[in-house]
Amino acid sequence: MAKQVIYLDNAATTAVSKTALEAMLPYLAEQYGNPSSVYSVGREAKAGLEKAREQMAKALGCNPREIYFCGCGSEADNWAIKGAAYAGRKKGKTKIVTSCFEHHAVLHTCKALEKEGFEVVYLPVDAEGIVCMDAFYEAVDETCAVVSVMYANNEIGTIQPIGEMAAYCKEKKVLFHTDAVQAVGHLPIHLQGSGIDLLSLSGHKFHAPKGVGALYIRGGVLLPNLIEGGAQERSRRAGTENVAGIVGMGAALTEAVASMEENSSKMKKLQDKLIDGLLQIEHTRLNGSRTKRLPGNANVSFEGIEGESLLLMLDMNGICASSGSACTSGSLDPSHVLLSIGLTHEVAHGSLRLSLSENTTEEEIDRVLEVVPQVVERLRSMSPLWEKIKNSEN
Repeated sequence: MAKQVIYLDNAATTAVSKTALEAMLPYLAEQYGNPSSVYSVGREAKAGLEKAREQMAKALGCNPREIYFCGCGSEADNWAIKGAAYAGRKKGKTKIVTSCFEHHAVLHTCKALEKEGFEVVYLPVDAEGIVCMDAFYEAVDETCAVVSVMYANNEIGTIQPIGEMAAYCKEKKVLFHTDAVQAVGHLPIHLQGSGIDLLSLSGHKFHAPKGVGALYIRGGVLLPNLIEGGAQERSRRAGTENVAGIVGMGAALTEAVASMEENSSKMKKLQDKLIDGLLQIEHTRLNGSRTKRLPGNANVSFEGIEGESLLLMLDMNGICASSGSACTSGSLDPSHVLLSIGLTHEVAHGSLRLSLSENTTEEEIDRVLEVVPQVVERLRSMSPLWEKIKNSEN
């Protein structure tokens, strides 16, 4: 008999929903044509592609022609930031403003652009992980090509004041991009009139398959083409589209938006129970804001233990969790997100991220609250660091 698994790493990826899978199947079988072909099988694939574009646009409150399909959120981030930077440089704008705790798809892109002569300002965040607005207002001016701040943080779940930032950038005639990979499908987003010029998303964060994402480019914003070589995506991103994946993404987002209020309410209740329970463990702190937080995200740090050992022991108990971003899971360095909110290296190393979905049950949360304290106690009993912490109290 297979071991029962409690999956609490939905910020890393989600299970493909039945709705998305059923929408995809015809495009993996009988409607397998190339959407650029003129004959009937190709036209059927094209129709599925455009229906998905309309679904995405309706869910996000924008025009279908503003949705460009791509391979993932990281690709969309690269296209948005590099494209805006290169377009801005033609107008003499060579500054980029971002935050210090963005996803590495944004941070590494900005580092690459620094090597090309762009100035990058990395905004600090406060202890709860909210961008310091005084620093934002000081940094953003007419010399900026683009400002890129994530909608909600992928590790600690903090939701940023995106509306305020977008409005100020519009006033200063600066393009505003947001990495909304964690937010789309989980928070209400209406792009028309929002002031957001560019928005990145990834399907596998809301029960669509992996390997498909999109970039919203507001009408009138001109970016260099991402990939040359074909007329796909109105000649801006060449390459035969992943029709089945895109169809699944459109169906999944439609479903997510329709049930968002109900799902958020359920996850918030379980999230509160989970956080309250974990904070009963001594020398434990919540990372991020308690109120301005994605529903379902819980990130805590346990003093005196190593996160890698914690994850392995939880896995032995059938609990899937993480210590941060899935994109850096092979790194032994402490999370840059946790360091940015003021944690020491030692405390940051003992972090645990649990991210729920609408399929998470109260029984699963009860099991986690039974197992985690036992695992933490066992690890601390073997930790010289924990012994030092306890001795300092005596």
